[in-house]
Amino acid sequence: MIIIPARLKSTRFPHKVLTQIYGIPMVVRTAQLAKEIDDVIVACDEPIIAEVCTRYNVRSILTSNTHESGTDRIAECARILKLTKEEIIINLQGDEPFLEQEVILSLKRLMEREAKSRGKVPFMGSCAKPITEKQANDPNLVKVVLNAKNEAIYFSRSIIPYNRENVDGIGYLGHLGIYAFSGESLQEFCKLPKSTLESLEKLEQLRALEYSKTIVMAKVESQSFGIDTKEDLERALKQFTH
Repeated sequence: MIIIPARLKSTRFPHKVLTQIYGIPMVVRTAQLAKEIDDVIVACDEPIIAEVCTRYNVRSILTSNTHESGTDRIAECARILKLTKEEIIINLQGDEPFLEQEVILSLKRLMEREAKSRGKVPFMGSCAKPITEKQANDPNLVKVVLNAKNEAIYFSRSIIPYNRENVDGIGYLGHLGIYAFSGESLQEFCKLPKSTLESLEKLEQLRALEYSKTIVMAKVESQSFGIDTKEDLERALKQFTH
């Protein structure tokens, strides 16, 4: 199951999930690209989003408009749907209308493989892509370092790892903001108290690491980026074709 959290009053780009992209609302375009991979539902905070989804034959559920994060929103949606503890739930952001389908599929397959080998769905999963050193120095692009099992060790807005001796060929990994949980771990994650590291870096996924939870990572290739501002949208429309 893919659940797309959609909030109407985004701080930096109000009503962005309903912004038209080639004549289609952003959240609808995001849902459409995901529908070929798994069942999709939009978890929205205002009736107007649900009405737009219905117009385009996209399933939606109205959730509370007081949630602090998209993860809290999809957790409520999962409870409403009565999803099982073992269900693999992918949290796909509503502002990712250009994300490659292969990225979503890679995460889904990773969670399925890990569930089979471990005998249980991993607590959490996400994706990382190779980035340049210049990109790694951008605090708006989150970096991640992995262990030998391709599990996340740490996420940061700072450059990691720090190349103290200027060694050539350091491979930096950028984090993609798509997550997967089991039905059980999603509810558990939302009940964990906010962590110190999460508050410092403003990165929700650090909560899982600070409480010693495993985050398995899929390495992918992607040119996509989230649309946080109107400038991001303009850049995306120039970069991606219809």
